[in-house]
Amino acid sequence: MGFSECVIELLRGYMQDLVEQAKQEEQALCSFGYTTPPYRVDHAISDLLAILDDRIESEGVQVGLAIEFLHEMWTLCNEAEPRIQEIVWLEQHLDDQPCSKARTRELTYRALLAYLERYRRDHA
Repeated sequence: MGFSECVIELLRGYMQDLVEQAKQEEQALCSFGYTTPPYRVDHAISDLLAILDDRIESEGVQVGLAIEFLHEMWTLCNEAEPRIQEIVWLEQHLDDQPCSKARTRELTYRALLAYLERYRRDHA
């Protein structure tokens, strides 16, 4: 599986877009007096895989993402998810910030990027 620096940066951008989207959703819900429903690590990973599927279909070749990349990411996310869940749970319980959708995405994607970097180093 090839995770070049270019691909990692592309993933970072997609992840940041998802975090910002969650922040906007939360602000909209709060402005109407609603609370955000529970959101878990597996939701954050599913959302990332969904945006990757969409982006690969619409611009994959142009940005250097092969069709096989989605399957590779799906496989890697399945391998990483138990460890990511542990990390996110610990971080959510160590700080005083609420466990919001945006925060869960932020922590999940940070842990996933660290996992990808380790994977890249180990398989270089």
